[in-house]
Amino acid sequence: MKKSIILVVTLFTAVTMGAQTTGQLATYNSNRGDGGVSDAMYNYTAGSISEKYSEKNIQNNDNIQGSPYTSNSFSPTPLYYKDEKVGNIFYRYNALNEEIEIMKANVEGETIRSLARDKELNIRPNGNKMSFHTFVTSKNRTTNGYLTELVDGTEYDLFKRIHVKFTEATASQNSFVKAIPARFTKFTEFYMQKNGVSRMDEVLPKKGKLLKLLDGSKKVAVKEFLKENDLNLKNEADMIRVFEFLNK
Repeated sequence: MKKSIILVVTLFTAVTMGAQTTGQLATYNSNRGDGGVSDAMYNYTAGSISEKYSEKNIQNNDNIQGSPYTSNSFSPTPLYYKDEKVGNIFYRYNALNEEIEIMKANVEGETIRSLARDKELNIRPNGNKMSFHTFVTSKNRTTNGYLTELVDGTEYDLFKRIHVKFTEATASQNSFVKAIPARFTKFTEFYMQKNGVSRMDEVLPKKGKLLKLLDGSKKVAVKEFLKENDLNLKNEADMIRVFEFLNK
């Protein structure tokens, strides 16, 4: 256990952040609830939190619609290195920066830190593993980011990615065209991985696109399954049903 804790210490990056980021105030619970991670782990600081905000010149702007976070509040989660639990922390996910922000105690004034982008580290909010991956988008672009595991199957695994795009404000050109405020827009993507294959591919929520990613016998079975059950692949629950069927 000692070796694991020492190793995890080196996998954190940290820097103090202000309570306000991009016009989004961090929200806190009154219950301190110490996360249970060792002091040694939290005293190790090296590196900085992403600077995407300052690059886009959107710091401290209260007029932006939406949020870069999946939730502005910090929530409790266990922290794992591989499959070994090393403690409990509080987290919120910055889907614009693809960054997990963490705190040891959920109180105002606590230092907000960044969980290192290491593929062996994972948090498990609501029991679902969330960790850093390399994957291939539908446009054949290899990229990195955080994925949440939805189905851990015997043959196919299913993951979800939530990311946020920032759009600059558009000024009104005349009295007939309204100005459009700056905004954060949230998107959800699905990714699949076949056991024994390192590559992870985006699954577009369309029947034909999904079938192209499957082997011959599975392709026929899933095609019939979709037809019989009238499933909508844009719906997360229906996508999960398909992958649970794939693993039977």
